[in-house]
Amino acid sequence: MKVVDFLKRKREILAQHPFELKDWLSPAIRDYWREFQQKAHLPPLFGRVLDLSSEQQSAHEVAAQQMVNGQPNLAHSLSGEAARLFTELQSRLGEEIHVGEWLHISQPLIDQFAAVTGDQQWIHTDPDRAANESPFKATIAHGFLTLALLPQLTGSVEGAAAEFPTARMVVNFGLDKVRFPYPIKVDSHIRARTKLVRVTPIKEGLELLKEIKVEIEGVRRPGCVIESVTRIYF
Repeated sequence: MKVVDFLKRKREILAQHPFELKDWLSPAIRDYWREFQQKAHLPPLFGRVLDLSSEQQSAHEVAAQQMVNGQPNLAHSLSGEAARLFTELQSRLGEEIHVGEWLHISQPLIDQFAAVTGDQQWIHTDPDRAANESPFKATIAHGFLTLALLPQLTGSVEGAAAEFPTARMVVNFGLDKVRFPYPIKVDSHIRARTKLVRVTPIKEGLELLKEIKVEIEGVRRPGCVIESVTRIYF
């Protein structure tokens, strides 16, 4: 089925939930949406989904509107501590902004996660069988366990040494991309290395896109690579 035909068939659903469509679209697709709408002769609904007020637009769109001569127009978007932090972080784009402490991945830690989540697959919880049948010759950590450890690995839960102490609230807004290039075997030591990729003004704060690599001690390939989205409110 052609994309246009599919969208037309979903017209009634989208009419009832227009803002869900906007959330499904990546920033890159949104940039070309209006051109696509014109060529496909879609109904006006689709245009209205993207023609939102500045308060409703995605952080990507707001940032694009707030650029003057290639520079952020902070006078119309940010003030006070938010503006100061935005300027500071802009100068650090592409930098590694945090390297965490090494964390030991023990079998009891893996077993506790398995008990909480119900994922008792033998490659995680049965050392004897894993030694005999697994290609890794040992149990390995759940991928979701690695993700669950991110707050600890990145130091974002250290109340006494908060990354953004002047912020009113810091929110995990989600993950854009997650990959597990290499298994994390039991008794490995891992740590997170965080690089700042993008800073975008949003209403009452900032949105940060960070690339986090979970490093395994003594292993060239990372155990996990994540694109993490954080929102900071002032």
